Amino acid sequence: MSVSINQLQAFAAVARLGSFAEASELIHLSQPALSIAIKNLESSLGGKLFDRTTRSVALTPEGKAFYPVVKRLLSDWDQSLEDVRNHFTLRKGKLDIAAMPTFTNSMLPRALADFHDQYPEIHIGIHDVTAEYVVDLVREGRCELGITFNPGDTPDLNFYPLFRDRFMAILPEDHPLLKKSQLRWKDLQHYAYIALQRPASTRHLIDKALAEKKLALTPAFEAHQLVSIGRMVSAGLGVSVVPTMSTAQMQEMGLECRPIAYPVITHEVGLISRHHHALSVSAQIMSEVIAQHCKK
Repeated sequence: MSVSINQLQAFAAVARLGSFAEASELIHLSQPALSIAIKNLESSLGGKLFDRTTRSVALTPEGKAFYPVVKRLLSDWDQSLEDVRNHFTLRKGKLDIAAMPTFTNSMLPRALADFHDQYPEIHIGIHDVTAEYVVDLVREGRCELGITFNPGDTPDLNFYPLFRDRFMAILPEDHPLLKKSQLRWKDLQHYAYIALQRPASTRHLIDKALAEKKLALTPAFEAHQLVSIGRMVSAGLGVSVVPTMSTAQMQEMGLECRPIAYPVITHEVGLISRHHHALSVSAQIMSEVIAQHCKK
């Protein structure tokens, strides 16, 4: 037979007070119900826990040995309940988020500051990784939320769109293309082009969109990270295109950012989470905070 928390609470009350009558009042249980709880507990354990007379109730040697164990179990139980309450009320907890560096360097810090002001006891872990790895971290359950480009047909993931981002050209200062009033993709064909390495989803998106217009850009250099591409452009190795949300990061490197058209290429950025897995309260509120900041 199993032992219930109610039986342990009944035992602890009688052991502390030495009286069934007082214990029943303390835990708001009738004396007959209290007696049955103790009897069932003794039956489950295989022996008597109390010596009972008409005038007194005392612990047996086995009861004395069991009492500190019960106090510890009840304390752990109470602490566990409190921990769960704290998670629901956001007084305690941990939230892991995976996000593309372009987002962590632009919009995410303001959202984090807003969330932290309201819920300072929630510890947040940020995993700034490539768009593809964001998907992996969420899919594996290592991060509850992810911020990345639309992963497409992924039945095991939920995707909540935040905004649509446009690609822009990044150029070093005094580059000849800065004289143009409007940049076109074919303008980049005359210069060394720096691209993200495959299988980056943005690389695939750009190549596909250009191919539909019978255009192609052959990379002279390739890199995995946008910050590396920015440094290479800053060093005069060529030109490139990056998402508009990385504008501030590129400008910090002294680069000029220009919209690029014909064709205009955009991609959707959003939040991802695991399908059929409920989000924690902290993740739900964080999602709302991020969405609000993106609307701004």
